[in-house]
Amino acid sequence: MSKDQAVEDSANMGKLQISNAIFTGGFNTVTRMHLIKLDTNNGGGLCSDCEQSYTHVSDDEAEDQALSLLSMADDFETKDSNGFGSEVKNNDVKHQPNFGEKTRRSLTSKLPVSPTILIPYRLLTIVRTLLLGFYLTWIVTHPNDESMWLWRIFNTCELWLALSWLLEQLPRLCLINRSTDVSALKDRFESPNLQNPKGRSDLPGIDVFVTTADPEKEPLLVTANTILSILAVDYPVEKLACYLSDDAGSLLTFEALSDTANFARIWVPFCRKHEIEPRSPEAYFKQKHDFLKNKVRLDFAGDRSRVKREYDEWKVRINSLPETIKRRSGAYNSTKELQTKMNPSEMGEVSLNEIKIPKATWMSDGSYWPGTWEDPGENDHSRGDHVGIIQVILASSDAKPVYGSNKNGKNLIDTTNVDIRLPMLVYMSREKRPGYCHNKKAGAMNALLRTSAIMSNGLFILNLDCDHYIYNSLALREGMCFMLDKGGDRVCYVQFPQRYDGIDPDDLYANHNTLFLNVNMRALDGIQGPYYIGTCCIFRRIALYGFSPARVTEHHGLFGTKKTKLLRRKLTVSKKEDDEMGTQINGYTLDCDDADDADTGSLPLPKRFGNSTSLASSITVVEFQGTLLQEFDSKDNRGRMTNSLTAPQEQPLDVATIAKAISAISCVYEDNTEWGKRVGWIYGSLTEDVVTGYKMHNRGWRSVYCITKHDAFRGTAPINLTDRLHQVLQWATGSIELFFSRNNSLFATRRMKFLQKLNYFNILLYPFASFFILVYCFLPAISLFSRQFVVQSFVTLLTFNLVDSITLYLLVIIEIKWSGMTIANWWREKQVCVIWATSSFPVAVLQGLVKFITGVDISHTLTPKLATLKDGDDEFADLYVVKWSFMMIPPITIMLVNTIAIAVGIARALYSPHPEWSKLVGGVSYSFWVLCHFHPFAKGLMGRRSRALNLFYVWSGLVSIIVLLMGIYITSDSRAQNHMKFQFP
Repeated sequence: MSKDQAVEDSANMGKLQISNAIFTGGFNTVTRMHLIKLDTNNGGGLCSDCEQSYTHVSDDEAEDQALSLLSMADDFETKDSNGFGSEVKNNDVKHQPNFGEKTRRSLTSKLPVSPTILIPYRLLTIVRTLLLGFYLTWIVTHPNDESMWLWRIFNTCELWLALSWLLEQLPRLCLINRSTDVSALKDRFESPNLQNPKGRSDLPGIDVFVTTADPEKEPLLVTANTILSILAVDYPVEKLACYLSDDAGSLLTFEALSDTANFARIWVPFCRKHEIEPRSPEAYFKQKHDFLKNKVRLDFAGDRSRVKREYDEWKVRINSLPETIKRRSGAYNSTKELQTKMNPSEMGEVSLNEIKIPKATWMSDGSYWPGTWEDPGENDHSRGDHVGIIQVILASSDAKPVYGSNKNGKNLIDTTNVDIRLPMLVYMSREKRPGYCHNKKAGAMNALLRTSAIMSNGLFILNLDCDHYIYNSLALREGMCFMLDKGGDRVCYVQFPQRYDGIDPDDLYANHNTLFLNVNMRALDGIQGPYYIGTCCIFRRIALYGFSPARVTEHHGLFGTKKTKLLRRKLTVSKKEDDEMGTQINGYTLDCDDADDADTGSLPLPKRFGNSTSLASSITVVEFQGTLLQEFDSKDNRGRMTNSLTAPQEQPLDVATIAKAISAISCVYEDNTEWGKRVGWIYGSLTEDVVTGYKMHNRGWRSVYCITKHDAFRGTAPINLTDRLHQVLQWATGSIELFFSRNNSLFATRRMKFLQKLNYFNILLYPFASFFILVYCFLPAISLFSRQFVVQSFVTLLTFNLVDSITLYLLVIIEIKWSGMTIANWWREKQVCVIWATSSFPVAVLQGLVKFITGVDISHTLTPKLATLKDGDDEFADLYVVKWSFMMIPPITIMLVNTIAIAVGIARALYSPHPEWSKLVGGVSYSFWVLCHFHPFAKGLMGRRSRALNLFYVWSGLVSIIVLLMGIYITSDSRAQNHMKFQFP
């Protein structure tokens, strides 16, 4: 038998073997029992060490003995740190055990980048920094006396751009690679052992949050596919709960979720039976590769065709829901109106013509929908004015698997050996009333946080947008490897990269964000961790509650931590009797060591978390369960505690529990509490994700960036130019808001590393570069028009630029080798950075300044999600749609001005008797370089080639007309002047 095996239950053979049973004491001490063989058929056996016989033991007694062996571990003491030389205290145990050391497989690995990459990368960074220093020194010390104003503007722009590069580059010096071992996770938490002979999962609970706000901009099919991918994920069913927050309070979303749960009873067993990937039906059935590849079950093709047919019918039902609800409501409203008119006692003195029956929205059971009505006739049912709603669509499951049955009239596929349980599924729509600030997505996430604490209280939380589905069914397990490994108690969240479907092959507007996701975020993983980017993130619940981590760093070097100081989080609990409610917890005190929380760290629980006693009782459970096994005191915890990472078994959800949850999502619950300030998702910014992650890093937590071999999650991105401009505008505006707030990293605590502060400061500062880039884009044209250049020596400037470019491209080559991006990705992102800096960023800066000065809130525009396409539709049809936006004016103006400047400069040089070729080449080359950066923008404006002239053609035609009408003739006047003149006829 293997040394790592604890128990093997062989019912058919009539034997129970316990081989080399392992007891874990503390973190690194182990004790090993000698080989015991219990043979129920022969009535005895021999010990492999002393060769003495054992008495007969039945199967039930053997299992009881295996469970009781855990208590025996407390009778062993280790005499040294390696676990050797221990002795037995219990006199009832006859045989002296053997002792040995067990090597525990690490769940994750953190490897530094190869020296062949890291050392040259750092050296090139130093070289380019020195080159920039020499270059800036040269341009500052060599003024251009012919055009001092142009030289000063150029110097200012160069200094700012050099500073921006330095702020972005320095945090990239700590490159690392991470990997996970999912099989080790299974061995540690789901394999049979002495305290868990049946090998039931001991993984912690995970609550999945999905948010949606508008069923029109966020199509129901997109949201439903996300829910199905969650329900079918490879994770213990009893440990998983899915919550959908519907900020619109729409009956469409509710009934779509109910129908999704019904289809999940077919889809989830099919995925488990045939190991389907990905587990979003829309993504799976759209795959173009051979779906029969690597499939060995003979019934796969038949099962797939039946499920596909059922999915197509389900899609029709979802798509027809708006019309179905409309017809149903119309019929109910007509019946209600007729009943009222036929009952004179209810009419009173009102005439028949004056009777007005509100056009309510009706549920399928014939009752009023408590959320938003399509035609709101009552104040309690309008958009932004409705009660809170919680509905358990699927109840939580027991730990014991439930297997299906053979294929028959009710079952589409044979599920006799397939677990057909489904995770818990809950619909939630928080209460909304006029006059209250509901804080957009952050408010919805905090409502989900409180609801889930009362109903399931998962130790970890997965946050997904409604259009981001689980692409890799092992994604949750990969995230748990970081959370449950050694030192994982200091990890507040595991951020996965955002990957997208439906992006055009050229990625015209850099929707993949490869440079940011594959380089910047991975580099931050080597410091204190990546930002939180709003979705595809697994949180530790205790970190969201505002707790400090178990350890925070005390001293920091430029490239990492030099010394660590232990700071355990403390939770003081006081109880008192209440005549009406009995015993309740009402006196929690959180000793928060964060300077930002110093004024509220000792507040009682109601002042910090609200008055919900159910929420209060859940916090103590989460705080204790958040402690890793390795952190238990080795003297008091010799062996592994049964279900030590899982919360106590929750009672079945009843009406009282749901009522408590509804009270926690009321409009007034957060009043006079710390929700949105230091607890939960932070309010006050359009980018609540960045500031929420910043708060955690500021308390000393660290985060982890998890790039899986196969994409963990995938979503949709706006491929239309206008929608992309508005998306970037929202991000940039959020950065400006944070720059003018207390969450500026300049005010960060000592717990945040220096390079981490630098990177946070960079993401707050980058929108301000828009004004310098705008000026920079006009400088070449101004030089051509004025016949003056920014510096005196064009050759020296060109030499500096060539050497600097070579150094920069060498850095890019190393980044490509390390991160996996391509030259095309890098160049496209550099292009769109210039486009955004001349369109969205200036507007963002102005909006942020207006909010800072006047206090006027900035409106949030919901990014529309791509709907499911029908067969034959153009997948990239939206890419070619030209939607006008005022943000397009600056880029168009830049392209026009530089095009005219090139034409004028060339014409002037051709007809001049003494052309200044150096100034012409300098101005033309830099103008052409500017135009190269706007190629994606111009291509987006052109749209389909087969369409008629659009806005770009009109502007291009105007430029051509101006150039053609420009009459250039030469007049020579040797006595007055000796150079060429330009005159218009």
